[in-house]
Amino acid sequence: MATAKTPPVELEVGSHTVRLSSPDRVYFPETGATKLDLANYYLAVGDGIVNALRERPCMLHRFPSGLAGDKVHQKRVPAGAPAWLETVEVFFPRYSRTADELCVTELAHVIWAVQMSTVEFHPWNSRRVDVEKPDEWRIDLDPGEECDYDRVRRVAHVVHEVLDEIGAVGYPKTSGGSGLHVYVRIPPDHGFAEVRSAALAFAREVERRAADDATTTWWRKDRDPALVFVDYNQNTRDHTIASAYSVRGVPDARVSTPLRWDEIDDADPRDLTIVTVPARYAELGDLHADIDEHVFDIAPLLAWAERDQRDGEQE
Repeated sequence: MATAKTPPVELEVGSHTVRLSSPDRVYFPETGATKLDLANYYLAVGDGIVNALRERPCMLHRFPSGLAGDKVHQKRVPAGAPAWLETVEVFFPRYSRTADELCVTELAHVIWAVQMSTVEFHPWNSRRVDVEKPDEWRIDLDPGEECDYDRVRRVAHVVHEVLDEIGAVGYPKTSGGSGLHVYVRIPPDHGFAEVRSAALAFAREVERRAADDATTTWWRKDRDPALVFVDYNQNTRDHTIASAYSVRGVPDARVSTPLRWDEIDDADPRDLTIVTVPARYAELGDLHADIDEHVFDIAPLLAWAERDQRDGEQE
């Protein structure tokens, strides 16, 4: 006899009702967490996830059958989306095509995406007012296959040191995998190429100070797998990484979780999941809430980039 299908549930999210079908579908086989568990997680960190995604083009990483099935990278909002959903049109020069991507402005948009089987949210580092002008500089500390997490922590402290010296306020978070991210708010005055050049100049300074731990070598085949790659290319146009408070599509349902700088040495990414982060959020709130209040002009980094070019540094 066929098992009775669990009826949908209706979630009241702000002024909208979001119908969640198959609420008991298991998305994370290792823990048994379901689609409804995922929705409830995002409801618990609502202000934080909306702040991280607000008015940014957003690519969705969907798992229609849960993690046991295939992952879908979806840029276009599908036909039939509710009228209250917001989008932003972006152009992809490589294909000479456009796409209307999700543009979150309220929590109901996030829960609609969960209904569409979204686990991960990957926003651009620019906003819809001008998608060609980034307002977020992203520092991605990506460990090699043989790199331990203590080395990632050491490089993070060097990143913090350099940011302090140039007067920039960095907002760290776990990647939800084995690395760390640091975000810095910048004025939307430069294009992607300039922001990438600034990010590369910063990464090179980190590499100089942490030569035993960090690298800016781009080609993986040429990179020491025991080092941390300071991935400046995450600032390239249409390159995205999981946002703050985004769940990751890994078996234990880890979350890309904002940290305080004084937590870097003790926080273990394995402990930050959809089960544990809601209580942490209830206690600490959104640790990235005031990022818009600390805007850093990248002019000093562009000067570093010019210096490096004069000195013959190659990309």
